[in-house]
Amino acid sequence: MAEGAWAGPAAGESVAAAAARLGVRLLSSARRRGEGRAGAAARRLATGAGGGWGRRRAGGREAPGDVRAAAGPAARPAPSPPPARRPCCGDGDGGGGCRGSRRPPRPGPALCRDPGRAALLLLLMGLLRIMLPPKLQLLAVLAFGVAVLFLENQIQKLEESRGKLERAIARHEVREIEQRHTVDGPRQDVTVDEEDDVVIIYNRVPKTASTSFTNIAYDLCAKNKYHVLHINTTKNNPVMSLQDQVRFVKNVTSWKEMKPGFYHGHVSYLDFAKFGVKKKPIYINVIRDPIERLVSYYYFLRFGDDYRPGLRRRKQGDKKTFDECVAAGGSDCAPEKLWLQIPFFCGHSSECWNVGSRWALEQAKYNLINEYFLVGVTEELEDFIMLLEAALPRFFRGATELYRTGKKSHLRKTTEKKLPTKETIAKLQQSEIWKMENEFYEFALEQFQFVRAHAVREKDGELYILAQNFFYEKIYPKSN
Repeated sequence: MAEGAWAGPAAGESVAAAAARLGVRLLSSARRRGEGRAGAAARRLATGAGGGWGRRRAGGREAPGDVRAAAGPAARPAPSPPPARRPCCGDGDGGGGCRGSRRPPRPGPALCRDPGRAALLLLLMGLLRIMLPPKLQLLAVLAFGVAVLFLENQIQKLEESRGKLERAIARHEVREIEQRHTVDGPRQDVTVDEEDDVVIIYNRVPKTASTSFTNIAYDLCAKNKYHVLHINTTKNNPVMSLQDQVRFVKNVTSWKEMKPGFYHGHVSYLDFAKFGVKKKPIYINVIRDPIERLVSYYYFLRFGDDYRPGLRRRKQGDKKTFDECVAAGGSDCAPEKLWLQIPFFCGHSSECWNVGSRWALEQAKYNLINEYFLVGVTEELEDFIMLLEAALPRFFRGATELYRTGKKSHLRKTTEKKLPTKETIAKLQQSEIWKMENEFYEFALEQFQFVRAHAVREKDGELYILAQNFFYEKIYPKSN
């Protein structure tokens, strides 16, 4: 093989390191033969593979050190190339940070999020500097950049097409179910027993152990003979459009083949009475300490959980801790991010999503008392499930035992989560938004504990559901 020829990376060697090795080989050859254009090309390749393009003045001319090094054998020997390292997208290209770097990552193109592709780009650009005349180098770089942008645009279009395909498949599955249930007669002839004419809506708040609880509903649906349906909104938007509200209300109330039904999804409360519905669904929910919920969500966006560990999360690669985020005044940990549980219970009014609205807080309290069958707290999830099993056995018979012994109950846990310091907590608690969210949480907790106190009794440290404590007497007129 010719000296300095490219043989590809060795086993276990990165593309960047292999490119640097090729540059060193060319540089050594140039020193033996007398430096010139070959020496300059070798030094550029070695420097390019190592993460830089050489020192240049403004205007594109080489610095004096580079000119002297390329002048010939009489010039001072060029320094040895720097050790190869992974291309760092934070080193001036506007991309995300590198593993091991303390600098926070910055948003950038897909090449900057993939060190392998970035190293390959550096290698190709280094080879272009050797093979092409100077006048064509800029044109080649521009063409390559246009090609990269075109590919990224195509990838984005494919992602959008995938989302449309998933929604089309879901609609097709719904039509198949309807056809399967109406094969023996028209749909309007389907009758539902009063006991089965029940719909539960769990408009789950993110990061409140909602997946753990929903897994129980899925595990019990076949045994207890009811349907479970996930409400999947585009981009997890909790606010439905007016036309989608009408469709959803119609589906829930008239889709007899899906009754009894358990609907769950990240959707804010919707008042069915506003649409003229006589029999409204049963709403249930679970809420969590506001700061604990925000901390869990912060790390979930960066590290995911053990439920789907291979799924790439939106903030993946950001190594900044929650404490560091609060100290720096970051947007992902700002007090405004605490404003979520109140609007989920308040509903679809615009004022509900006005951060810090006192009216929204009072409306959320009103709905919790008047529109929700039961609202539990994450910290006492087992008691919440026990009360549901006692009150709604049609759905939750066997739920308590399944929660205690089942394999899926505690499956979803956010990874890499670090508890915030007392200083961080104290800083968040100074905000008015935290005070309002915490007021709502304390209100819900007090209501839940009141319901539990009148539904169970404690014996030997265990809770037991109370038996029926009322009966009928003095029934008139007397039957013969």
